[in-house]
Order: sequence, then C-alpha cells, then structure tokens
Amino acid sequence: MHTSELIFFASFIVFIVVILLVDMLVIDRKAHVVSIREAGTWTAVWIVLALLFGVFLWFHGDLIHGIHTYEDLQEVTRRYASHLNLTGHSLASGIEMYRHNMAMAYITGYLIEKMLSVDNLFVMMMIFTSFQVRNTEYQHVLNWGIFGAIIMRFIFIFAGAAIISKFEWLLMVFGFFLLYSAVSMFLNRNKKETVDVTHHPIVRFLSKHFRVYPQFAGDHFLVKAVKTGDSYQLVERHQHGLWHITPLLITVVVIELSDLLFAFDSIPAVFSVSLDPYVVFFSNIFAILGLRAMFFLLAAIADRFRYLKTGVCLLLLFIGVKLIIGQFAHIDNVWSLVFILVVLVGSIVLSVLIPAKKPEGEVTDK
Repeated sequence: MHTSELIFFASFIVFIVVILLVDMLVIDRKAHVVSIREAGTWTAVWIVLALLFGVFLWFHGDLIHGIHTYEDLQEVTRRYASHLNLTGHSLASGIEMYRHNMAMAYITGYLIEKMLSVDNLFVMMMIFTSFQVRNTEYQHVLNWGIFGAIIMRFIFIFAGAAIISKFEWLLMVFGFFLLYSAVSMFLNRNKKETVDVTHHPIVRFLSKHFRVYPQFAGDHFLVKAVKTGDSYQLVERHQHGLWHITPLLITVVVIELSDLLFAFDSIPAVFSVSLDPYVVFFSNIFAILGLRAMFFLLAAIADRFRYLKTGVCLLLLFIGVKLIIGQFAHIDNVWSLVFILVVLVGSIVLSVLIPAKKPEGEVTDK
C-alpha cells in the first residue's frame, strides 16, 4: 500500500467512524419511530455526501494513489484501468483522464450498490417482522448492522482485489454467478419469504452455545438474569446472576449474515466497473451509510414500486454479461451508468404507471 493510499484510507475511516458515532450517540440517541419525512431527509443527506465525494474524485482523485510522475500514472493505470490509452497524453492530461474515469467508476459503483441493496432491504424487513422487533428498535439494530457491514466490506473487497489481481479469470466466474442470481431472483420475485425463527440455524446455534433471555429487554443486547424453573428475573449488573444474550442481539447476527450473503452479489458487481479496491470500497461504504435511512423510506413505500426487483434482476444480468465479456470487450462506465439510470428510472415509472391490481372485493378508500 502506497504511503498516500494509507494516509487517505486512514483519514477516510476516521471520517466515517466520526459520522457514525455522531449519528448513533447524538442524532439517534433516543429510540423512536422514523417518519417518512425524516427518512427522506437523511436519504437525501447521504446521497449528497456521496456525490460530493464523487466531485472530489473528479478533481483530485489522483491524490489517493499519490500520482506524481508519468511512471506513477502508468503503473496505477496498468493495475486498475488498463483500458485507458495514455498514448499521446502528457502527465497533466493523463492524470485528468484517470481522475474522470475514477469518478465515473465510483458513481456507477455507488448506483449499482444502491440498486442491489433494494433486495437486501426487503430481506431486512422480513427479518424484523419474523423476529417481532419493535419498530422503535430498528435504528439500534441497523446501526450495529452498518458497523459490521463496513468491516466485512473491507475484508471482502481488499482480499478480493488481491485474488483478482492474481487470477483475473475469476471475474468471468463472478459473471456466471451473477447471471444465476439474476434468474433465481426473477423466478422468485413474487414469492413471499418468511424466516422460521424457531428452526433458523443461527438461532439454534446461538441457543445451543449461549444463554438466551427469552424476550426483548429494550435496546439491550446483553442482560443479567436469574433463572428459576422456566421463569427469568432480570437483576442489576452488581447483583448475582448470569449474563444472557437477548433476541435483539440474535436479530443483529441474522442481519449481518444476510448482508454477508448479499455481499457475494454486490461486491463482484462493483468490480465490474473498477478493479481499484479503493473505488469499490468507497462506493460500497457510501451506499451502506445511506442504507438505514433508505430502509425506513422503502419500508413505507415498498408496495408502490413493485417493479424494483425486476429492475435489480436486469441490472444483475447486465453486470454478469459485462464481467463475462470483459476479457474480450470493454463496456465504458458512461454506458454502464446510463443503463443503470434507465433501469432505475424505468422501474419506478412502470411501478407508478402500472400499479398492482387490488384483490377482488377490496374496497378503495376515498
């Protein structure tokens, strides 16, 4: 890792941690039901922050890799953007071309992650409903879910980038995997999924290896309790008793597992637009940071946009094909961005123009 990369990456992590701590400890310190207005406002805030970072990459993206000489530019381009042709370009014009390519890849990756997260949000809703989590505790669970997601993304992305640099043919394998995911998702797009809480493997594993308190205890993940027969009594920390995990902590673990599975689709998808692990990481993190606000917004309007899942399927198909043919032909990120925007806008417009049919006998409120 280049010194400038290390400094920039460390600064970025500190910035993200500070934002999350302020968000968790100050803004959302008191548990409450998030309104559509609040969710919409914070969704807009996170999108603006993500776009501002894209503007930074457009004008100063070369600072991340410490490009100072033409040799630096050639090396970085060889590693992360081999499709760029530097022939006839001076150092200044070459750096400008690389910055613009970097910014476009970041924005495209960000939109890919945002669209693919729609399916993950539906899964989160299902998990909250199945575990009977109170809506006032959604924020608490999602906050810790975001922390876990950032750590997993860091491991997955940089390990994946190192592996791909050695075995580039894996991108084609990822492409076929995304094609399979797209077809599977399309065939099951209207299927109502549920979580069998009692027999869920994670629940059974935790129940076998840890003491589990049988009910929620506010926003606590751990409680101290005394068990008498089949009944439990909570005690204070300084009193005699045994520590138990609560159903809320189990919910967080299941959420993290779902995000882990989701990462198998989303991370290879973003690698389709850039092999630069920093671009992939930045786009993923900004998309994840806005995930919580987007969850509350989508939870309120999910039924109105029934074609979003179909749009996600089309996106996965496109990315899968792009990865497969990437060894032979390069699809410019500008065209990828146009395709993503067309699919996103088209999914929303079709959902508005062709609303779901109401079941027979249902009375429409006037």
